[in-house]
Amino acid sequence: MPVDTGALRRGCRRAEIVHGRQLCRAELDRFRALAASGTPITIGCTQEAPLFREVAAESAALTFVNLRESAGWSTEAAKAGPKMAALAAAAAEPTPDIPVVHLESAGVILVYGRDERAIEASNLLKEHLDVTTLITRPDELTPPRTTEFPVVKGTIRAAKGHIGAFEIVVDDYAQPLPSSRSALSFAPARDGAMSRCDLLLDLSGGPPLFPASDLRDGYLRADPGDAPAVLKAVLRARDLVGDFDKPRYITFTADLCAHSRSHVVGCRRCLDLCPTGAIAPAGDHVSIDETICAGCGQCAAACPTGAAGYALPPADALMLKLRTLLTTYRDAGGSSPILLFHDEDHGGPLIDALARHGDGLPANVLPLAVNEVTQIGLEAIAAAFAFGAAAVRLMLRAKPRHDLAGLYNTIALAEPILAGLGFSGKPLATIETDDPFSLGEALRTIKPGDIASRPASFRPTGGKRDVLRFALRELYRVAPAPIEIIALPAGAPFGTVEINVEGCTLCLSCVSACPTGALSDDPEQPLLRFAEDACVQCGLCKATCPENVISLEPRLAFDAAITAARVLKQEQPFHCIRCGKPFGVKSTIERVAAKLEGKHWMYRNSSSRLDVIKMCEDCRIAVVTEEGFDPYGAPARPKPRTTDDYLRERKEKPET
Repeated sequence: MPVDTGALRRGCRRAEIVHGRQLCRAELDRFRALAASGTPITIGCTQEAPLFREVAAESAALTFVNLRESAGWSTEAAKAGPKMAALAAAAAEPTPDIPVVHLESAGVILVYGRDERAIEASNLLKEHLDVTTLITRPDELTPPRTTEFPVVKGTIRAAKGHIGAFEIVVDDYAQPLPSSRSALSFAPARDGAMSRCDLLLDLSGGPPLFPASDLRDGYLRADPGDAPAVLKAVLRARDLVGDFDKPRYITFTADLCAHSRSHVVGCRRCLDLCPTGAIAPAGDHVSIDETICAGCGQCAAACPTGAAGYALPPADALMLKLRTLLTTYRDAGGSSPILLFHDEDHGGPLIDALARHGDGLPANVLPLAVNEVTQIGLEAIAAAFAFGAAAVRLMLRAKPRHDLAGLYNTIALAEPILAGLGFSGKPLATIETDDPFSLGEALRTIKPGDIASRPASFRPTGGKRDVLRFALRELYRVAPAPIEIIALPAGAPFGTVEINVEGCTLCLSCVSACPTGALSDDPEQPLLRFAEDACVQCGLCKATCPENVISLEPRLAFDAAITAARVLKQEQPFHCIRCGKPFGVKSTIERVAAKLEGKHWMYRNSSSRLDVIKMCEDCRIAVVTEEGFDPYGAPARPKPRTTDDYLRERKEKPET
């Protein structure tokens, strides 16, 4: 493949560029000498990574990037120099350490099936795992000559857990009778039997026992009629014994969560999106079961406050890689870059196949591998266009493994923002295919629209909400045709709050419910302020308002960060008629007094009692004590009527 070393040097200015024909074979001594120097090395090929690691041992830090399939093996390879420089520079960006979750499996497995095929799978596992076979609604099963593992009958009603900690509930459970002759017969059955196991192999052919079952660690499922699939699941189960570390995909800060306040539910974006059921309400916030979380990242992408953040990598680290990728591409002489987000499991093989058997990727398509495409949030999309991307494409499976509603919501949120800022054409879209040639065709037909005239170069730092705000402000600054306010779809994490001023009593319950401080009051006077930059449109204020006078308007106002908090309603305080101290709201106190005067028994014949309503809390206590108000001086209540009263009245009623 041709290598444009000039473009590589322009893009990777601080690096020494070493070019060879066969550094993994005939020129391996050249690499050995470089590794011995201890200098960090980025290797532009992934095929021989094990060999390079073995040769380098501990003498040098190695980073790998696939320049061959991503750039060099292409009909446009001669123009791919800037892309090679960009990919190499981005690969060299440091990756933060990822915390892990420790899981243990002792090898206790439950094989769940409906016939002899489950027993055959159990026979393959019995030498390696502690096997129990559960047959649902069995017909005739031949009794084994020797009971090498338990075979019982039953139907799984419910299942929960993960590798090393599954719990199942079995109905119609029964053990076989040892006197079974030609076919297994079973003892009387019972419902609600409990079982625990480390692994669960489901060969029942029925619906999966878990949502997004492909993502549940330790749960293996195969069609019992597909022998290769069953064998693959059996071989996989044999390996799932011992200690395992899985990434802790999500970092969660409960204090930032806007789920609920005082049992009133506001935001539930993550709850509605999680495909595995790993998220559950936990009081005023939610809890995320890290042992079940499969790392799709939709909760982090949708979280309006940044309480849930993706850790593989964090938002700021991903945006920093974007910055390096796009700025290096531009510095090396590239133009109209198209950013292609993909995962390694699906996108990596498609890109390789396109390079080996087709035309390869176009020279201006910059592939960026992420753990899950669904982790991409608005902050990454905004940063990509701010850094100069002409288009962004998200590569997905033709048949997704779980619901992609979160990603589609992110796209629906980004589209009006990009259109409102003057990015024409189709700047953002998905490519949903399992065919490499369809991928190549989709990429070659992209027509880049207007791009940022002066691409940004900011370095993102901080939490998700901070980098999101900053990325949007930078996108606005460099946009082709920016406007100040952009209307957004329902559910957007930006917007304003409006109130019906006449109906608002300034009770300030909305202030106490607001999790971000967007709504605030003033200790000196009755008023309600609103800071749009802090609002996440969680809806807690609207759900909490006893007067139902609050409405939400999703929108993005780019001047919100520099605009002072807006006063939604302000009134004069009522001054205590005894000491003059301001307290309460003047209109509210007058309205309450008017409703009580002459109507309630406490205020019918005494103006002094009504005056208490018009006093501050200190004077109210003093007057009640001084004048000896009797709180129990209410008129006698009517005697409760009973059945006897109604019967007596019926007898006393004269006949007509």
